[in-house]
Amino acid sequence: MLRSPRDFFKPKAVGAPEPLREIPVRPSRMIHFFDPSNPKMAAKVGDIARQVDIVLGNLEDAVPTDRKIAAREGLVKIGKETDFGDTQLWTRVNSLDSPWFLDDMIQLVTEIGDKLDVVMVPKVQGPWDIFFVDQLLAQLEAKSGLKKPILVHAILETALGVANVDDIANASPRMQGMSLGPADLAASRRMKTTRVGGGHPGYLVRTDPDPNNPEAPRPTAQQDLWHYTIARMVDACAGVGILPFYGPFGDIADLVACEDQFRNAFLLGCVGTWTLHPNQIGIAKRVFSPSPDEVKWAKRVIEALPDGSGAVMLDGKMQDDATFKQCQVVFNLAKLIAGRDADYRELYGL
Repeated sequence: MLRSPRDFFKPKAVGAPEPLREIPVRPSRMIHFFDPSNPKMAAKVGDIARQVDIVLGNLEDAVPTDRKIAAREGLVKIGKETDFGDTQLWTRVNSLDSPWFLDDMIQLVTEIGDKLDVVMVPKVQGPWDIFFVDQLLAQLEAKSGLKKPILVHAILETALGVANVDDIANASPRMQGMSLGPADLAASRRMKTTRVGGGHPGYLVRTDPDPNNPEAPRPTAQQDLWHYTIARMVDACAGVGILPFYGPFGDIADLVACEDQFRNAFLLGCVGTWTLHPNQIGIAKRVFSPSPDEVKWAKRVIEALPDGSGAVMLDGKMQDDATFKQCQVVFNLAKLIAGRDADYRELYGL
């Protein structure tokens, strides 16, 4: 049972900061992952932070067991020594059932909690996981004297988590958003793919036979394995005002397919994606920023319908309240990006 609405925005520990009423909407086109236990990666964090909207110190998957503590301590050092400017600092902690989770939370919040914007929680199964993290964060925030609440981001990477996606989204005012975790989700569902995101050549549709030439080749089209889950996640997030993200695209060398997957997620409503390698950063920036032509058109519609009421014709296309709202989404995002990115400010003429 959820708490009373009257208590929902009260701190869950004496001395903890008051929860946010609304999740801040900031440019979040890419969450760039790095391994804090890797000295070469750690040395580049300051430079990478100037190129991305979010930089994330990864403590979970992709960090070997014998480097878990080094990753945690490396992130603490980076958090203390790096000026991130207006780039968000996130971390992905180890899963709740791991032997590292509790120490991850205690050390990170008490030592660099003033720098951390978001804690990403892997393999979230249901709202009970968020309740636990919420309470623990409140205790640690109070202990550390933090004035700003640390937000929580859930990864959907189990079948049960997807089934409970609405309850997860509603579990706490700390919920910042969600990401799709296609690899673990595929394993949880017993899907027959070993790819990390993207389509599969076996998952396709085929045209009907040509009645005049039944033996002629029948064209096929590869389908997106993740369409349903992304749309389901976007609806759950939009319903409570939190932010949906696409997750990893594992084929680092296939930049064309990477861009296609990112764009599918963008069109479905995701605000950003994970980037695992520097060569994916430019793709994410390009895909999750509205095109200059879209921004120009959105501005025209908004100017033609200043209060969103009525209907007008522009270039032979009817515009009304619904298209006005669509254009507001595009134009408001463009303004946010222009405020952060000088190149896009020039492209948009803002």
